[in-house]
Amino acid sequence: MHSFKTVSDIRIAPGGAAKLDHYVEGLCDNKRIAIVTDKGVRGLGLMDAGLASLEDAGHKVMVFDDVVADPPDHIVQMGADKIRDFGAGLVIGFGGGSPMDTAKVIAHLVGCDQPLSEIYGVGNARGPKLPLLLMPTTSGTGSEVTNVAILTTGKTSKQGIVADSLYADRVLLDAELTLGLPKSITAATGIDAMVHAIEAYTSIRLKNPLSDAMALTALRKLRGSIVTACHEPDNINARNDMLMGAMIAGQAFSNAPCAAVHALAYPLGGFFHVPHGLSNALVLTEVMKYNQPKAEGWYSEIATDLGIGTTANSLIDDMLRIKDATDVPQTLRAVNIPADAIPMMAEDAMAKERLLINNPRLMTYDATVKIYETIL
Repeated sequence: MHSFKTVSDIRIAPGGAAKLDHYVEGLCDNKRIAIVTDKGVRGLGLMDAGLASLEDAGHKVMVFDDVVADPPDHIVQMGADKIRDFGAGLVIGFGGGSPMDTAKVIAHLVGCDQPLSEIYGVGNARGPKLPLLLMPTTSGTGSEVTNVAILTTGKTSKQGIVADSLYADRVLLDAELTLGLPKSITAATGIDAMVHAIEAYTSIRLKNPLSDAMALTALRKLRGSIVTACHEPDNINARNDMLMGAMIAGQAFSNAPCAAVHALAYPLGGFFHVPHGLSNALVLTEVMKYNQPKAEGWYSEIATDLGIGTTANSLIDDMLRIKDATDVPQTLRAVNIPADAIPMMAEDAMAKERLLINNPRLMTYDATVKIYETIL
């Protein structure tokens, strides 16, 4: 038996952010809207036209822009408290993965009485939530269509919240928001989305025909657009394909969860604040090589579908080509991670059981250490 869930209402509208008042219709009865974002996105002015459209339509709007990368639990709790006090009837997550993850958890916390400490893990977040609209400004995380949020707990540890109450009520995809993104962000987030699709296709527990179809579709769109978008940052067609590919990959891995690439990537972000997409790009190909004995057939199917060959090596080589063509860093030293951090990171990666149980090959501590040493 298979099951597949995703967001039920997805709007694809280049330029739609400037007409945001049209896209909140039916979601906010009391006309009080809270927007969750970060200071970087707000400073770029990406939400100015949308804010003006909401206010002109008679909505009261508050902006919570204290989100930071790898959002700490105390920032999320602070946002929930402020938005509850404001009396919001709708939460809008506007930005990359961190603002969207934060908005998802805030909408849940404000809509019910569960404390944050009780909702980590799989299926623990229950109860009503505020209506939620998500708008991505990067093409990578797919957070807009997943039921997953990743928070930083304590100083360095990352914990996931996985629950259907985290699904958005509506998604607005506006490729114009991603025009001009720097090459480094374009590359890292695009490879992140490709990781989501590859891991969904090789996820051993919940892999299913729908997630497979989504993963392959996402990879076709992403592989055909990521290098173009990196070198032509204002190419709207490439940007739209990346945004669509990232979303479709999100639909795939929300149903067939990610695995060891993510488990090994999280310590890079938790301990050294390496952006999530870049962390995934750093460990991707070495994890694929480790998985190859068990995933050869699946990797070969992906390569064949993409028209790049008929073997697992064809896919691995193509991912290396994309990393070279987009100039992403490819060593731990390039992101200031020292060799003596490897044991600590390996121990942390091995604690990510939620992810490791989906990996096609059993991941061990020794194998994790070797992968980190190989990319040092």
